[in-house]
Amino acid sequence: MRNYANTLIIALAVVVAAFLFSDAFRNRNQSADTISVTGLGKKDFVSDLIVWSGSFSKKSMILKDAYAALDADREKIKSYLLSKGIQQNEIVFSAVNFNKDFDYIYNENGSTKQQIFTGFNLTQTVTIQSTQVNMIEDISRQSSELINSGVEFYSNPPEYYYTKLAELKIKMIAEATKDARTRAQSIAENAGAGLGNLKKSDMGVFQITGQNSSEDFSYGGSFNTMSKNKTANITVKLVYQVD
Repeated sequence: MRNYANTLIIALAVVVAAFLFSDAFRNRNQSADTISVTGLGKKDFVSDLIVWSGSFSKKSMILKDAYAALDADREKIKSYLLSKGIQQNEIVFSAVNFNKDFDYIYNENGSTKQQIFTGFNLTQTVTIQSTQVNMIEDISRQSSELINSGVEFYSNPPEYYYTKLAELKIKMIAEATKDARTRAQSIAENAGAGLGNLKKSDMGVFQITGQNSSEDFSYGGSFNTMSKNKTANITVKLVYQVD
């Protein structure tokens, strides 16, 4: 009886193993009868939003005097920007950054022997955000005029953005999908086969680089803000069944 039971178990194991093997073989063949292609969507565009900022500072031994001097510079900067055609609602001044400055005297061992207070240093930033890209770009280059008027103004490079990025991305996905299907169709025809149903689709990383630049693509996606003229890239990977 024990031998009969053992024989039955072994027979059952053989049947199950044969079923699993045939199923795996069938799935392997199904997986092999597919075409995997990658399509590219690419678009050049011009930024329609610019963000430009600069900072200015004043220093005085008396805090009240430092604030008064900073207020005077802020009014000069505001008047200058308005005179250049920038709108009031496009100009934003940050809160004032406050620091106490010291000079340090060191002994022969290099440790601090004495610290001497040299004044209160106040700094403020002004930021302009506008759709008048070319105008703000020109003003940023002319901002040295503020220095000539006695304002200690430090200009930062403008940053460029695009407000219709969501719509652009949708169009590029459609373009990349069409490109991938065309590639798959060509491969199938050259192989004497037909293109079947779409089995899988994956979207790659969205990349924005400066036009005609040597910027590298980033694994997590690059987003250039330093160039007014940009190029957007996106890839779509499609897997089709082959008939």
